[in-house]
Amino acid sequence: MTDDPANRSCVDKDPAKIEALNRGEIPIFEPGLAELVAKNVREGRLTFTTELAGPVKAAEAVFIAVGTPSRRGDGHADLSYVYQAAREIAGAMDGYTVVVTKSTVPVGTGDEVERIIREARPDADFAVVSNPEFLREGAAIADFKRPDRIVIGTEDERAKAAMNDVYRPLYLNQSPLLAMSRRTAELTKYAANAFLATKITFINEIADLCEQVGANVQDVARGIGLDNRIGSKFLHAGPGYGGSCFPKDTLALIKTAQDHAAPMRLVETVAAVNGQRKRAMGRKVITACGGSVRGKTIAVLGLTFKPNTDDMREAPSIDVIAALQDAGARVRAYDPEGMAAASHMLTDVDYAKDAYDCARDADALVIVTEWDMFRALDLRRLKAALAAPVVVDLRNVYRPEEMRHHGFHYVS
Repeated sequence: MTDDPANRSCVDKDPAKIEALNRGEIPIFEPGLAELVAKNVREGRLTFTTELAGPVKAAEAVFIAVGTPSRRGDGHADLSYVYQAAREIAGAMDGYTVVVTKSTVPVGTGDEVERIIREARPDADFAVVSNPEFLREGAAIADFKRPDRIVIGTEDERAKAAMNDVYRPLYLNQSPLLAMSRRTAELTKYAANAFLATKITFINEIADLCEQVGANVQDVARGIGLDNRIGSKFLHAGPGYGGSCFPKDTLALIKTAQDHAAPMRLVETVAAVNGQRKRAMGRKVITACGGSVRGKTIAVLGLTFKPNTDDMREAPSIDVIAALQDAGARVRAYDPEGMAAASHMLTDVDYAKDAYDCARDADALVIVTEWDMFRALDLRRLKAALAAPVVVDLRNVYRPEEMRHHGFHYVS
């Protein structure tokens, strides 16, 4: 990156995506992103292109931020996009260049990226750095501006200085910059996601036990979360984790550990329990409907794996809806941002225009994603819309006593 605005470029191979970005159309939903991109494009600090050579040649730092999905068949991270990007960057570099892997990659990927570039350009002056991201979908801009930490994986002093320059604007926020080896940085990302996935899965299993013994999981979560050694975040019981990171990253970590004869039994169990839980949520709805949903209409509020995103990857709603449809139910759904993506992944689902249209004449309503708008429903209007006052709240949005007061059969 240099002071020349033309060198703050985003490069993608998809011409349609680049054309849309140049028109100001953002391909994902992220609060505040469209405005941020428009402002920087307008002020000449950001450009979009399909041509890689020019921007890379002029750049001091090049970030690889391509997808690393789970590889079909074995669950390992598919690194083909990372390696292809490395080859193309190698051909365009001019002068000392820091190549930064922003993508989530298994331990040792940076070594292979360095080998690929060195093989293609033996004369090149460069360094490969691991700089994993820890952004939450739905809060990515705030997380970037005020990160808990910035992890820099390199032992090259010039590269470390360059990365310090990249992140200098965040110093005013006193963001800690942690320097470590490249392999350590790569593993830090996976370890963080696996630990958070473990917290989610732990409280979900506590929730199951609470149901059986007559305890309140939200009070349990508060009781343990106030312990500074534990912390309150990621202790919200629900239908299981999903999204673009936790499912694939836990699986990739499991496979890496197995390949190095250091199996991670805890993470293996977390992944297995989470998969079982998402399927069990469908059975929970069926039980709430008296043991059968055949011929019934079930309203589903929330499709994305979490609020404030349009991301449907590994969303619990997919498993819940599949279980309901397999049991003979008709499904009507509403999500403020996820219905376009869901329509490519779910079949035989009717999509509603709002929450009350979704509930119309339904035999039960299921809250799967805790969008803010679903936290403040008009309960009288909701009950009037439903054919039967059955609400299954997989996110514990409402208070049981409040729902009973309004005459609902409420399962949380």
